[in-house]
Amino acid sequence: MHPQFDPSPLIISVATTCTATIATFFLGLFAARVMYEVRGPLRAWVDGVLTLPLVLPPTVVGFFLLLIFGRRSFTGQMLEHIGVRIVFSWPATVIAATVVAFPLMYRTSLGALEQVNPTLLQAARTLGASEWVVFRRVQLPIAGPGVLAGTVLAFARAMGEFGATLMLAGNIPGRTQTMPIAIFSAAESGDMRGAMMWVGLIVALSLAIIRLLHYERKVRPASPAEQIGMAPPQDIVVSASARSSGDTAGFGLDVKAERRLENFTLSVSLKTPEGAVGLLGPSGAGKSMTLRMIAGLTTPDRGRIVLNDRVLFDSDTKQNLPAAERRIGVVFQDYALFPHLTVAENVGFGLRKLAKEQRKRQVENHLALMQISDLANRFPREISGGQRQRVAIARCMAIEPDALLLDEPFAALDPHLRRQTEEQLRKALADFKGPVVFVTHDMEEAFRFCTDLLVLDAGSVIASGPKHQLFEAPGTVAAARLTGCKNVVSAARLHSGRISIPAWGCELATSRPADDALTHIGYRSHQIRFVRDESGDNIFQCWVVSTSEAPHEMTLYLRLHARPNPGEPAHLQADVSKDVWRTLSSTPQPWKIKLDPVRILLLH
Repeated sequence: MHPQFDPSPLIISVATTCTATIATFFLGLFAARVMYEVRGPLRAWVDGVLTLPLVLPPTVVGFFLLLIFGRRSFTGQMLEHIGVRIVFSWPATVIAATVVAFPLMYRTSLGALEQVNPTLLQAARTLGASEWVVFRRVQLPIAGPGVLAGTVLAFARAMGEFGATLMLAGNIPGRTQTMPIAIFSAAESGDMRGAMMWVGLIVALSLAIIRLLHYERKVRPASPAEQIGMAPPQDIVVSASARSSGDTAGFGLDVKAERRLENFTLSVSLKTPEGAVGLLGPSGAGKSMTLRMIAGLTTPDRGRIVLNDRVLFDSDTKQNLPAAERRIGVVFQDYALFPHLTVAENVGFGLRKLAKEQRKRQVENHLALMQISDLANRFPREISGGQRQRVAIARCMAIEPDALLLDEPFAALDPHLRRQTEEQLRKALADFKGPVVFVTHDMEEAFRFCTDLLVLDAGSVIASGPKHQLFEAPGTVAAARLTGCKNVVSAARLHSGRISIPAWGCELATSRPADDALTHIGYRSHQIRFVRDESGDNIFQCWVVSTSEAPHEMTLYLRLHARPNPGEPAHLQADVSKDVWRTLSSTPQPWKIKLDPVRILLLH
């Protein structure tokens, strides 16, 4: 070691860097969290000011700091009145290092926060989490690697700061001389050996800092002995609500809401006391946005939302209850499980206010109900899609919500898992007395799960009512197609009981009188009957244009009246069982079909 070695630059640098890093961590993270919420033109200006020290030369930053803290500045004079002097002091080295390191911490943390899936934050809010809890327990842990990287970079930048420190703190050995300034002084005086010693020390420290950037959090795999390991009992019943069966006054969900979207205005009217209501409609019709407005994740432009006599939103009285206070459970389409929490921790996320033992029992009961007790200590990335969906349902039910919103909960599952998970959800909802709003594209799924249907198209409700009624009389072309009708064709009214179908070259008798608003008729493909008898109404000869085979049925594309010529399209689609197909395929064409007058859908 050099005989004249003075450790003060090392001590001053370490003290300055650590202090500046702590200040930068809190200031940068606070600024990033605030800027995360800022939108509009103001954001770009504020972001530019906060990032400016990163692009300015350090001497320019130091000059501005002198203007602020110098002895002739207003701030400097005010501080001197209370006996505090900033320039040419150790605090000046901390201020300079903090200012130049701040942009790295701020920008890196902001980028990390913005990378967190917003649906995870929304899921936390629907589970009753305040904004502070959402930030502390969800957003910050997930953004943790990015925040750590920003902290490490800020530490490295603070340790290497030279220009701004020299301008504001000067070069006072033992007081403000940091290692970078010691290198400058040694090189300027010709002490190259001393300069190389300080350079080597800074390089070693920098390499150690860079190594921190490659630190990977080790995830301890769950062993069977560490898991709850409880066999899923079949007799566990989870009460979904503390309400008694007789407490039904004002019970239900009443929604009247409008919101202007990019291509149309979403206008929804929905009222249901209990049971599952299915929202059907094409992609972009406003189904998911309807759920978001009910849950409090998106604010309607106007309207009123009431749940069990509690006003959740009212544009007239300016009431808008936060999502965390609505007691509405949401199962998101992409599951929205918190990746840094285990299955058990996910399910118990919304139960923070319960005592530890009570929370544990609640979690165990809901894990058992969904038959995922053996997954308790696993992370979401370690389980399958179907298991993740069951965790999402268990988490939603654990908070005992007053209403449930399910956004295509089975869309990502294969048919076997879909039916299995649907049955488990049905069991979980057996004692649930509140309303359920169920978004789906699948008509069969809606028919199995829901009691009533509401059909949305381009933001408007085009049909609603009990599922059987809507299936038998959808009323409009869009509603017929969205409820699975595959044969829709233009029609004209001849008189009250008879209509003309120009595209098919025939007339049809109907059991219901058609009015002047009639524009189309529909006929469901599985209701087409093949007959031998030629007597009766709506019996026509047909020929097969093409076929399509499914595991349990055949789809036949038929043309009426005459054998089709090459290239001619089919008139009708018929879905028949394999048994019927075997009989038909051995029968010479033409076949005869009957379009039952009772089954004809009159549409406008």
